[in-house]
Order: sequence, then structure tokens, then C-alpha cells
Amino acid sequence: MTDSPRTISVSGSGSAEGAPDLLTLSIGVECRREDVGAAYGEAGRVSAAITAVLRGYGVADPDITTSGLNVRAEVNWQEGRGQVVSGYLASSMLSVRLREIRKSSEVIAAAVAAGGNDVRLNGLELGFADPAPVTARAREAAWQDALTAAGQFASLAGGSLGKVVSLAQLSGQPAPIPVARMQRAVAVESLTVEAGESSVSAAVNVVWELLG
Repeated sequence: MTDSPRTISVSGSGSAEGAPDLLTLSIGVECRREDVGAAYGEAGRVSAAITAVLRGYGVADPDITTSGLNVRAEVNWQEGRGQVVSGYLASSMLSVRLREIRKSSEVIAAAVAAGGNDVRLNGLELGFADPAPVTARAREAAWQDALTAAGQFASLAGGSLGKVVSLAQLSGQPAPIPVARMQRAVAVESLTVEAGESSVSAAVNVVWELLG
């Protein structure tokens, strides 16, 4: 019977930064009207106006996605009458990918102007159209972090590292750059989007043989 080899297990983490080249914008449309048909029709008109402006700035159809279409009655409580319908709210959401970040402030302002007071901005996220190069650097940093720690622990245990027994990548996601939610879009006229840098993180768990 052979003895099981001694092992040492270490987790490592790392990150890498790069200049983002993709901005994902969430634009909401909310139309309140007394008639359900009017609310629904106006929401469609506003959404169409926004998408027309986006296309005018060269945003491709695959980069514009509509979701969350909803129409509901709004009710108020009135004494002696109970719940009374006061109007109807039609809403939808547009997810827009902007690939020319330097023009993003201008594009956002134009979209808001097209939609007027029915527009809601729900935030944006900066990232990478192709995250592979930055992700590769983050993985290298995570591996080096694990290797350094494992070498130190092996030395403290009076041994040295042997071959790698197993290697597993843990979850690592791009770190978003948040922008505060704006309920009223008029403030966008003075909003400047600064790209800065976005980061990608990675984490690994590595098991080595412990020699000596």
C-alpha cells in the first residue's frame, strides 16, 4: 500500500485593467395617460423616436434591445368609492451598446431630447467588446498570486512545490463602473461620460504536491 502524496492547496486572485471600448446604457420609457391606448401608443412613439436617434448616430440594430414591455392601471383610494383607476402607465426598457465612447455623452443627450420627460436613465456600465486580452492578464496575475503563496507555505512547512495536481478557475467578473440612477433626464445635458479604466478579476484554486 502506497502513502498518499502530501499536497498544498492555495487560492489566488488577480485583476487587470484596460481602457473600456464598450458602454452599455439602460434607457427606460414611462408614459402615463388617462387612456390605456394612449399610454401604449405614446410609449411606442417615444421608443421609436429614441431608437431613430440612436440609429442616426450609427448604433446598429443588434446593439439595441427592447425588454420589459408593461402596461398597467394606476389606482387611487377614494373615500366611499374604494380603488379608482386614475390612469394607465405604459413602460419599456431599452438596452443600448455604444461602441464609440468618445461620442457617448452626445448620443445620450440626443436620446433624452428625443424622448423628453418620458425618458428615464437607469445607469450605464463600461466594459470591453472583447474582454479576452484583459481576462488573460487577470488570470496570469491570479496564477502568480497562488504560486507565490504556495511557495511561501511550502517553505514554511520545510518542503518545496512539486507538480500541479489540480487547477480550477473560480468565478471572476468585470467590475462595473456605476452611475447613479437619474429619475429625471434633464440632468443629462450636463453629463460627461469619462471612460477611465475598467477592470477584470480572476481567481484560481491550485493544488500542488508538497515535496520534502
